[in-house]
Amino acid sequence: MSDPLTIRAVAAHPLRATLPTVQRTSQGDWPALEIVVVEVTTESGLTGIGECLARRGAAGYARFLRDALAPKLIGRSAHDRRALWNAMRGTLTGRDGGMLVESIAGIDIALWDLAGQAAGQPVWRLLGGEGRGRVMAYASSINWAEEARMEAEIAGALDRGFRQIKLKVGQPVAKAVAHVRRARRQAGEGIGLSVDANWAYDADDALRVGKALAEEDYLWFEEPVRPDDHAGYRRLARHLPVRLAAGESDFVARQSADLVAEHVLGLVQPDVARSGGITETWRIAEHAALHGVAYAPHVGWSGGICAAASLHLAAAAESFLTFECMVFDNPLRQALTAPLAGDVSRLEGGMLAVPDRPGLGVTLDPEALARHAIAE
Repeated sequence: MSDPLTIRAVAAHPLRATLPTVQRTSQGDWPALEIVVVEVTTESGLTGIGECLARRGAAGYARFLRDALAPKLIGRSAHDRRALWNAMRGTLTGRDGGMLVESIAGIDIALWDLAGQAAGQPVWRLLGGEGRGRVMAYASSINWAEEARMEAEIAGALDRGFRQIKLKVGQPVAKAVAHVRRARRQAGEGIGLSVDANWAYDADDALRVGKALAEEDYLWFEEPVRPDDHAGYRRLARHLPVRLAAGESDFVARQSADLVAEHVLGLVQPDVARSGGITETWRIAEHAALHGVAYAPHVGWSGGICAAASLHLAAAAESFLTFECMVFDNPLRQALTAPLAGDVSRLEGGMLAVPDRPGLGVTLDPEALARHAIAE
């Protein structure tokens, strides 16, 4: 008997969008964003969609995906997601990561979309998890910028009804400490605040910032040091009474498995468009639950497909804590898919609805796809 989910074609679309407002982190300014949208089509005519995190050089990602990964899939069943994942992983030698795993992520998300469509079920139900219809969300992120901009962005998040807000911080340390204290005074004690440093510090500077966060009752300290500085994370965990968060810079479960198992991290934050798609991200979330560590999907500057996939994971994950709801305008998130999922405009009572239609529950807007296409 023929398999209706036999893969017939794989398409990759590199996209770029200029942001209405430049975003600023400790690593610099971001005036534009790039992603790759993936379409996997089966012999039965079903098409699943996915997204690769490709902040820069998206056209190169798309060529790699078409030339190196797509041939591994043609003629095989979209049902066999783990086998396909491993086949794609075998394309290159070396450690897991980089363009390879980010490209796999886009394909894997599309395979889960196909599975949900074929079963007539949303992806969160295929995962067999908690089945939440709505999830708590936090405002992300208040830019690492001058005082007036920070205060205006915090006020805007509060006006929208958020009860949790994340700030970006960076160097110098004294400015960061003043930043977090000022934010606490503005938000008040009833608002959950957290900080994302985008690994701006070494362990010594991170300790200074972390002590201020603990004094001001912040929820977590995200990526205080380099992702591979596990010794630095362990040192911070020994000395700071504030939850450490990391994971968005990891590609596969094993890269932060030791920090999770040792409870060095109190929150793990994989990005489904980077960390190998839903297949590998679910492994990370399940490992976190096994060790009693919270999970919160990283969405960041991704597009609408990543936001939708992240909502499905949030709906299913046992140790889910809160969802990253981006508060700045991003055409790749707001115009690329319908219906809109995970966007601040859909916030109600500090929560976001999870898509309940088959698959990811969203479809591509062909006009937006064409409008933001990168010429190759």
